[in-house]
Amino acid sequence: MKAPLDLRHVASLALRDLIHLAHLPNFDRVQDQINRIRGCTRPVQLVGSAETRDAATDTVLRSYSTADEPTGRLLTACGNRRSSRCPSCSRLYAADTYHLIRAGLSGGKSVPEAVRTHPRLFVTLTAPSFGPVHNRITTDAGKNLACRCGERHGPDDPALGTPLSPANYDYAGAVLWNAHAGALWARFTTYLRRELAAHLGMTQKALNAAVRVSFAKVAEYQRRGLVHFHAVVRLDGPEGSNEPPPRWATADVLTHAVKKARKRAVLTVASDAIGEREIAWGDQIDIREIAALGDGELTDQKVAAYVAKYATKSAEDTGTVDHSLRCPGCGGRGYQRGPDNFRDLCDQCDGTGQSEPIADLRVHRHVRQMIRTAWNLGHLPEFAELKLWKWAHMLGFRGHFSSKSRRYSTTLGALRDVRRTWRTEQARAAADDDRPELDDETTLVVSHWQYLASGYSPGEELLAAQVRHDLTQARDQAQRRKTEGDPWL
Repeated sequence: MKAPLDLRHVASLALRDLIHLAHLPNFDRVQDQINRIRGCTRPVQLVGSAETRDAATDTVLRSYSTADEPTGRLLTACGNRRSSRCPSCSRLYAADTYHLIRAGLSGGKSVPEAVRTHPRLFVTLTAPSFGPVHNRITTDAGKNLACRCGERHGPDDPALGTPLSPANYDYAGAVLWNAHAGALWARFTTYLRRELAAHLGMTQKALNAAVRVSFAKVAEYQRRGLVHFHAVVRLDGPEGSNEPPPRWATADVLTHAVKKARKRAVLTVASDAIGEREIAWGDQIDIREIAALGDGELTDQKVAAYVAKYATKSAEDTGTVDHSLRCPGCGGRGYQRGPDNFRDLCDQCDGTGQSEPIADLRVHRHVRQMIRTAWNLGHLPEFAELKLWKWAHMLGFRGHFSSKSRRYSTTLGALRDVRRTWRTEQARAAADDDRPELDDETTLVVSHWQYLASGYSPGEELLAAQVRHDLTQARDQAQRRKTEGDPWL
């Protein structure tokens, strides 16, 4: 029996753990797990087992248990789409979003190539003004003009997007707009179909029998802390992308409907504290037709890359924090129920409900005020269902950053399934597994999994950092070769 390693002379805890891992019987498996999740920043640790059984005979065909792993657990990627939280997983999410969007533009992933001949628009819908802000104005020649404050702001000036007069800025209106942006988009899509029917002189039922409106959209934060939406809007036949729309369903008809629907989509919010507000789109709107064969200014590839780029960004790109401010002890309520069922002041946050005081956040005062406004509005009875205190770090926005209609193209889940199948086949090939492929209809998978923890051990973190470094180096090298015109790329 091997004597245990004496690593007391190693001062670094991470190095000590790495040496311990290197002496495990199957250290290659430790590295394989970390490579497989591409050095995910904060992986999920699971323990459990899975068995594949023959449904007829109940015979175990294959089995797996984390007890056989050198560390006794399985690492799985966190899957976080935010680049600020996990660059590795966010890049994978962006790649999936790119393929999802492009499939709906030029075909592939079960979408026919003929879809590129369907009328398609790239639409940007923005938020209205809640007060004048510092901005950077440039001419067509690139000359930087003075802002209303009299200054010529640089592209990275932290003042950009902040109010000229914070005391007169409508912070409540801005936060409520963010909070209702998702509902406003849903209202817009409803009116889009109605405006199409009205413009064509048809009933809604007749329109639905002849045309289907498909879309995919992504939310992006502006510097002023308000979201706007970039969307691909497409007209299909009634069965979706597999069927072309009628000849009278043109890009011009769709453009007219988009403009009308933008004006008609309005939500009304009433409150005793701040009065009645109308939630509507801003006056700025951008509508551009996507070229049918990709030979125009706006091509399928450019649109897909643009949407995928913003799918992994979040509110932190405006200077806010990337985590919830709710106290974990009381869930943001500020109190806990005692044994007597009475409300006891939460001892973790002293009754504030905040995991860290808003006043101590290292953010711009404009962002801090939006966070504070969202937190305060969230505790008003009339806005309780919005749970704005939960989404205060998102400046009130609580919708999905990317979404699509059912028939636009494939799904992120389908893309993950294809990738999982490919990896399984690669693993079998690498292991020289000559066992016959199992039939899903005649087999049964019985699994038992339990969450253990999140993150790496100190030694595993060193290995993951090396994986992330190698991936970054390879990506940068590929980009340089592509820029230099390498014929093999």
